[in-house]
Amino acid sequence: MRTSDMDICLVRHGETDWSLTGQHTGITDLGLTHHGQAQARRLAPRLRQLGIDHVRVSPRLRAQQTCALAGFADRSEIDPDLAEWDYGAYEGRRTVDILREVPDWDIWRDGCPGGETPEAVQHRIDRLLLRLARLSGRVALFAHGQLGAALAARWIGLPVSAGQHFSLQTASVSLLGVDPRRPDRRRIDLWNEAPPAEGKDGAA
Repeated sequence: MRTSDMDICLVRHGETDWSLTGQHTGITDLGLTHHGQAQARRLAPRLRQLGIDHVRVSPRLRAQQTCALAGFADRSEIDPDLAEWDYGAYEGRRTVDILREVPDWDIWRDGCPGGETPEAVQHRIDRLLLRLARLSGRVALFAHGQLGAALAARWIGLPVSAGQHFSLQTASVSLLGVDPRRPDRRRIDLWNEAPPAEGKDGAA
């Protein structure tokens, strides 16, 4: 049964140089590109519209910059469990290049050498969700692409490996909620909503 009236607004950070090239970005602390900063600023009206009660942010710079530029820096708390997957030896590498060396590699099954396993990621997501369940209202989580996909899978009771079917673009907004007629049934109410178009709120 549901233990709180908490739901989640999941925000992926804005564009970085490595999100453009498709390089795995875990512990490397990249900031946002100029375009990524503009994306983050344009999130502000949409997030205000959604009525955010609590804010948690990954310790990585790109997520913290997105949170700040969207107008939530003064309300945010850093949560280490929102950090992106630790890619270990595959940090900074592209999937297409890894597969040339290890053709059957699948991060959702195998994890990364010297980094995190899917089981480790699932453990910290479950730990995070248990903490969040003590809150009431809407919680904005400023996080990352693969971590966010894994979190959505766990929200609806699927294993982390099901995250491979959830795609998140930069500066996207998703809503993870609960069926009001079945409070024991979690659902995904909105997924991967594109950031507002440039100039929509008057920003350059």
